[in-house]
Amino acid sequence: MRPLCGAIITAGALIGLGLFSLGYGTRYAAYAERNDTGHFNAEYWVKFSQMDTPLIILLVLLVASLGIGLAVAFVGLAYHHHKRHLELLHRENNAQAPGHSVKA
Repeated sequence: MRPLCGAIITAGALIGLGLFSLGYGTRYAAYAERNDTGHFNAEYWVKFSQMDTPLIILLVLLVASLGIGLAVAFVGLAYHHHKRHLELLHRENNAQAPGHSVKA
């Protein structure tokens, strides 16, 4: 169940990052800077420090939730495999014990 929860958190964060990128593109589509001759630059990258504060907060929260979701998914899968390995060892030890029979 833990890996599934982590995957859901990760999927939500990725959807949120996609919506964020649409909003970011809409917000800064007409944002341009003039060069020394007074003409607009063909390409202009908006720096992280020049972004609006709510967009920065949203980006940080979405990236953090993406990392948390991935961590929960991987740790959950590792824990799941560890439990299954212990189950297998328990079955093997009980099957090899004298006087015990395994019913199929």
